[in-house]
Amino acid sequence: MSDLSEPSRVAVQDGPLAARVDAVIDAALAARRLVGGVVLIARNGEIVYRRALGFADRERGQPMREDTLFRLASISKPIVSTAAMVLVSRQRLGLDDALVRHLPEFTPRAPDGLAAHITVRHLLTHTSGLGYRFLEADADGPYARAGVSDGMDRANLTLTENLRRIASVPLLFAPGTAWHYSLSIDVLGALIERVTGLPLEEAVRELVTGPLGMQDTGFHTTDASRLATPYVNDVPQPHRLRDRERVSPFEGTVGIDFEPARALERRAFASGGAGMVGSAGDVLRLLDTLRDGGGALLPREAVDEMGRNQTGELGPPDKPGYGFGLGFAVLRDPLAAGSPESPGTWRWGGAYGHSWFVDRSCGLSVVALTNTLYEGMSGAFVDALRDAVYGGAAARTVLEASAL
Repeated sequence: MSDLSEPSRVAVQDGPLAARVDAVIDAALAARRLVGGVVLIARNGEIVYRRALGFADRERGQPMREDTLFRLASISKPIVSTAAMVLVSRQRLGLDDALVRHLPEFTPRAPDGLAAHITVRHLLTHTSGLGYRFLEADADGPYARAGVSDGMDRANLTLTENLRRIASVPLLFAPGTAWHYSLSIDVLGALIERVTGLPLEEAVRELVTGPLGMQDTGFHTTDASRLATPYVNDVPQPHRLRDRERVSPFEGTVGIDFEPARALERRAFASGGAGMVGSAGDVLRLLDTLRDGGGALLPREAVDEMGRNQTGELGPPDKPGYGFGLGFAVLRDPLAAGSPESPGTWRWGGAYGHSWFVDRSCGLSVVALTNTLYEGMSGAFVDALRDAVYGGAAARTVLEASAL
C-alpha cells in the first residue's frame, strides 16, 4: 500500500472464509441481534471479503450500503492517535513530553491534591488518571457534577471549556500507576490543536485523513441520507435509539447519554475520543496502512511503537490478556483472552456498535461497523466473527447459543 490515495486492493473473494463469515452474519441477523452493518476483511493489503448486511434504517426499509456513514464513537481514537503520532514522527511532539509544556492551563490534581505529571504517552495509553463520565457509578459522580461532556452528546460548550471542566476534577490515580478508559484522547485533541495551531478537524484532515484519501471521515456530516440509523439491543428485536437515551455498556456504570443528532451538528465541539463520522472503507484504509508499516504517513518504527504493549499487565478490565498500545488495545496473552489471534494483535471498537482488529503476523485487517449497540461492539457477534476469520468451526454455534 505504498500509494496513500489507493485503498486496499480487491482480490478474488476467499470462498471458505466467505462461507464462514456469512454464516456468522446470517445467524446474527436471523437472531435479530444486529440490524445492519458493513464487514470488510483484508489480507496482505487485498480485500478478500466485503459485505453490507441488513438495514441502514429498518423502519424505512433502507438497505445497508458499503458507503453508509456511521457515527464512529471510539473508532475516532485510533484516527486522532495517529494524527498525534504523525506530529511525533515530525518531532513537533514527544511521547514523554509533559502535557503542561503544551497545555499549561490543563492542571488536574492527583488524588493527594498535589500536581500531577501527565505525559503524551499517558494520554495515548489511558494511564493518565482521567476518567469518563459514563463510567461513573451514578449520575452524581464528579464528572457529572462538573458538567463534563464525554463527546457523545450535543453539549453547548467548546473543547476549551470541556477541558477546563475535566481539569477541575481530581485524577483517579497518579499518572502511570493504573489503567482506566478515559477522556484522554479528547485532551490529546486539544494538544494537537495547540501544537498545529489548527482546529482539530483541520489538523486531522491535514495529518491523516487527507493524505490517506479518507474522504468520508470527519467530525460531522451534512449528508443525513447516508448516515446509518442507530439501534439498541432489545427483545424481541433491537429498538431505534431514542434521542438522549441512556444505555450502559457495563454493569455498575451510569451509561452513555446518546444524542445521535450530534453527527449532523457542525457547531458541536470536535471530540477526539468519540466525535467522528466515517465509512467502513475509510477505517480499513487507515488500519491497513498502519498494518503495512505506515506507508508515507508514518515511519515503520512509529507504527511499531503504536502497536507495542506499553502498559504491561495493566489494561482493560473486561479484556483479559490485553495491554494497551498508543491508541488501541494490544493482545499480550491469547490464552488468557481465549483468542485465536496472534500475540500483538491490535483491537478496539466503538459504542455505536463497532469492532475492528489488525493481526500483523497474519496480514489481517478486519473492520465490522454496525448500527446496533452494544452487540456490534462487545456482543457474541464480535468473537464469532473473529473465530470465523480464523476458521473457528464453533463460531456460528456460539452466536446462536447466545441468542437462546
